[in-house]
Amino acid sequence: MIEFIQVALIYVVSFLAVLTLVVTVHELGHFLVAKACGVAIDRFAIGFGRAILSWRDSSGVEWRIGWVPLGGYVRFSGDENAASVPDHEDLESMRTAIIAREGHAAVNRYFHFKPLWQRAAVVVAGPVTNFLFSIAVFSALLMALGQYTSPAKIAAVAANSPASRAGFQPGDLIVSVNGKPVHSFSDLSEVAQLRVNLPTLFKVKRAGQELALTATPEYQLRPDALGSMRKQGTFGLASSQEPGDYKHIRYGPFEALKAGVDQTGHILSSTVYYLGRMITGQVSADQLSGPLGIAKISGKLTQASVEGAPNFGAMVLSGGVGLLQLAAVLSVGIGFMNLLPVPVLDGGHLLFYAYEAAMRRPLAAKVQAVGYRVGLALVLSLMLFATWNDLQQLHVFKFIGGLFS
Repeated sequence: MIEFIQVALIYVVSFLAVLTLVVTVHELGHFLVAKACGVAIDRFAIGFGRAILSWRDSSGVEWRIGWVPLGGYVRFSGDENAASVPDHEDLESMRTAIIAREGHAAVNRYFHFKPLWQRAAVVVAGPVTNFLFSIAVFSALLMALGQYTSPAKIAAVAANSPASRAGFQPGDLIVSVNGKPVHSFSDLSEVAQLRVNLPTLFKVKRAGQELALTATPEYQLRPDALGSMRKQGTFGLASSQEPGDYKHIRYGPFEALKAGVDQTGHILSSTVYYLGRMITGQVSADQLSGPLGIAKISGKLTQASVEGAPNFGAMVLSGGVGLLQLAAVLSVGIGFMNLLPVPVLDGGHLLFYAYEAAMRRPLAAKVQAVGYRVGLALVLSLMLFATWNDLQQLHVFKFIGGLFS
């Protein structure tokens, strides 16, 4: 029982640490740009609910840590409904109230009376900061630790697999996939996941000759990098495990920065590509993960660090690096998702601002309210669907069924 509680605490604490870091980065982006634009801010909160710690800085902003660590927010002065953009009548009522309370000069300090470009800059700053955070983390880790890679050299080909049917043989060296150079065997795992059921063209070196082979990856239930069984795309190829095949790459500051930008851009483009295939029905949506899936990954990373570390310092370093990498990957996803043109998300605000720029007036409050409800329903439905997938991946329903069988 004690061991179960310890493991549960590892999963919960690591998940909350990653989530809090990513959300804080996002909200800090909104906060800093709002400050630069002279927007009056009431509160910067990490977590929700009653404050367990709070203080005010010299500018009057309340910094608060809530007792429910599941997100955060920035509240601008007078912003009672941050999910919508006030229409003309609301703005006039707000202006009258501000003038009566603080005078004419105070109006320009409020967010909704700032120029349109400043409001848009404040909104887009959150996702952009998520991307910058990912670049910074990837670059820092590459510069500090470097990167171990192994060439895409094939040691074995699984029987009756896409690779065996395509004609791959042990000893083949994969040069490129669909015209893109392959630098490491690990690149193939991502290609297999992204291109399930799509014919994929390989260029392979075999006995001094270059061959063209076509294989179509397919789903297979097998252990992932953390040892959990899950459905994954695969070609049926195994990499060479010879010590001499591994290479440690060192990065200078500029090389690390470029690699960090490339890695962030690659995650973003891969996410867009895979979601496009999912929306068009080319791949199953059961691979979409939610909070429980993230908690599982963060917990397993931390648990592996605890169990494999020779001492406390190594445990902290290994666990911290793993969680930072996970936070950087999630930060790209959070940034992208928030840019979707869905009301209640940052992209929805930008959509309203685009209408305001074109029509010279804000969208009607009633239309915004409908958009908000629809957007909220979409976001909640997506979260519920992802959580359902997580529960199935964790075999919760089989466990519950077993209790009554």
